[in-house]
Amino acid sequence: MSAPFDPAEATAALADADPVLGAWIARHGPLAYEPHAMAPFPYLLRAIVYQQLAGKAAATIHGRVVALFDGAPTPEAVLATPDEPLRGAGLSRNKLAALRDLAARTLDGTVPADLDALHPLPDDEVVRRLTAVRGVGPWTVEMLLIFNLGRPDVLPVTDLGVRRGFSVLYGGDGLPSPAALLAHGERWRPWRSVASRYLWRAADTAQTP
Repeated sequence: MSAPFDPAEATAALADADPVLGAWIARHGPLAYEPHAMAPFPYLLRAIVYQQLAGKAAATIHGRVVALFDGAPTPEAVLATPDEPLRGAGLSRNKLAALRDLAARTLDGTVPADLDALHPLPDDEVVRRLTAVRGVGPWTVEMLLIFNLGRPDVLPVTDLGVRRGFSVLYGGDGLPSPAALLAHGERWRPWRSVASRYLWRAADTAQTP
C-alpha cells in the first residue's frame, strides 16, 4: 500500500507555515508513511490488551489471547469463549468485558469489519463509532487514523510523545497543555498527522543517549 498523500507536499507546506518545525524537518529528512493494514477488530483487541501495561507484559498476554484462537481471533469466537481461559491468559475482568463489548459491536456493525469500510468515513465519525467500545478512548482511535488509515490531519494533543517533542522544539516550561498544542497546531492544518510524526521524532531523539 502506498502513502495516502504526497509527503513532499505536506513537509513543504509545514515548513512554510512553521519555520521551527520546517528546520527540524530539513534536518531529519523524510519519514515513511505506508499505513499498516490491520483491521479494526484485531487492532482494537490489541489496544485493549496493551492498556496500562508495560510492553513486554502486554505482548505476553496478547500472545496468549491470540493463541487461544489459533492466531486469528474473531468476534464470534471471543463471544463464544468462556471467561476462564481468557482470564487465564492474563486478562483482567475489565479488559475481558471490553473485549466482549468490542466483539458485540463488531458484529452489530458499530465497528466495521475491515479498514475499507472506514475509509469513506470522516475522522470524527471514526472516533465516534470506535470509542463506543468499552475501554477505547480517543487516543487509541487517533493512532488508528494516523497509522492504519493514513489520515493526514490528526493531532493527538494528549499524546505524551507529541507533547514532549513540542517542548524539545519550541522550549518553554514543562509540557504544553493539550489546549496550547491544539492552538499552535492550527497552523499545521491540513497536515497535523505529519507534524505529529516529526514531534515524535524530536521526542525520541531527545531521549537517545
